[in-house]
Amino acid sequence: MNDISRSFVASHVLGIPKSGIREFFAIAATMEDAISLGIGEPDFVTPWHIREAAIFALEQGKTSYTDNLGLIRLRREVAKYVEKNYGASYDAPTEVLIGVGVSEILDCALRAIINPGDKIMYHEPCFVSYSPSIRLCHGVPVGVPTRPEDNFEFNIDEVRRCWQPGCKAIIINFPTNPTGGIATRKQLEDLAEFAKEKNMLVISDEIYSELTYDGGHASIASIPGMKERVVFLHGFSKAFAMTGSRIGYAFAPKPIIEGMMKTHQY
Repeated sequence: MNDISRSFVASHVLGIPKSGIREFFAIAATMEDAISLGIGEPDFVTPWHIREAAIFALEQGKTSYTDNLGLIRLRREVAKYVEKNYGASYDAPTEVLIGVGVSEILDCALRAIINPGDKIMYHEPCFVSYSPSIRLCHGVPVGVPTRPEDNFEFNIDEVRRCWQPGCKAIIINFPTNPTGGIATRKQLEDLAEFAKEKNMLVISDEIYSELTYDGGHASIASIPGMKERVVFLHGFSKAFAMTGSRIGYAFAPKPIIEGMMKTHQY
């Protein structure tokens, strides 16, 4: 990039490195017979009955704009799915947003809640986008370490140690990409009490929840008293091998969904 064009790029964007995982993925894609383990993707393609339904929809001409919140039929179906599998009940017309994968949905959530200088906690190692996404919204990332000797499980004592005045929310991701770390229901209950104590929002990225093989998955969204302070993120990419389809969704209280929808609209 020459000096003139570089000067037009915002300083907070220049300061963020490109994703190393994505660069590795691009290199691996040029190599024959290479098996890339650098990106979170199932080892099989989208099942035929899903692809067939998409083809049929195209043949029927279902290619027009939709409601900015997403098709109401889809919102109702994901609301049923989340209530059945996660024990959290939401109003489909007002508390659900369909977006362009969980990455865009997370960005919408952060843009909806962050004022410049707000601090957002997250546990690490973690998905590569969390800290940059916070910075792109003019927030301040606050990392909370997890450790291999604990199997990278959630630790409320570390959250308490790392908390700072001005922390507005915490992002959690269980099971975790890339470590596979988990959080038990008891650990999530401890976090719920801490979030109430500090008046924090919890953004829970549960895109890998169906890939829990040892014990059951617990969602903080199902803990009594947490609905008003949880943004539940999920999507179709991992559970249904639909990574390229870019379909994610969020459940949250109506005011937060409305804020997220404004970002999504524009």
